[in-house]
Amino acid sequence: MEEIIFLESHGFPIVSPTELENLLLEIPDVADAAVIGIPDALADEVPKAFIVKKPESGITDKEILKYVNARVVHYKKLAGGVVFVDIIPRNPSGKILRNELKVNECKYVKV
Repeated sequence: MEEIIFLESHGFPIVSPTELENLLLEIPDVADAAVIGIPDALADEVPKAFIVKKPESGITDKEILKYVNARVVHYKKLAGGVVFVDIIPRNPSGKILRNELKVNECKYVKV
């Protein structure tokens, strides 16, 4: 089953995290990426990106947001933000463990 981010109650279609991940992986300084939906007061969920930078990369969250947000419609923008992590959790076959990211999402909240 494909993972989706729900926005339908506000008149927007669903968002595929894979679509956003593929866009993020176009950025030369991004080694790996995962996107999940996080709860939002105005929408059911909004996309949040978890990024593994390539070694020696100095890319910032603002640069990533600018890149993605310039290429997607408003409801696909990374309104949940961008967080840098050391590794994207995956199962042995390489599938992103989105539930693990969701369960541990509070650990990645920027302060």
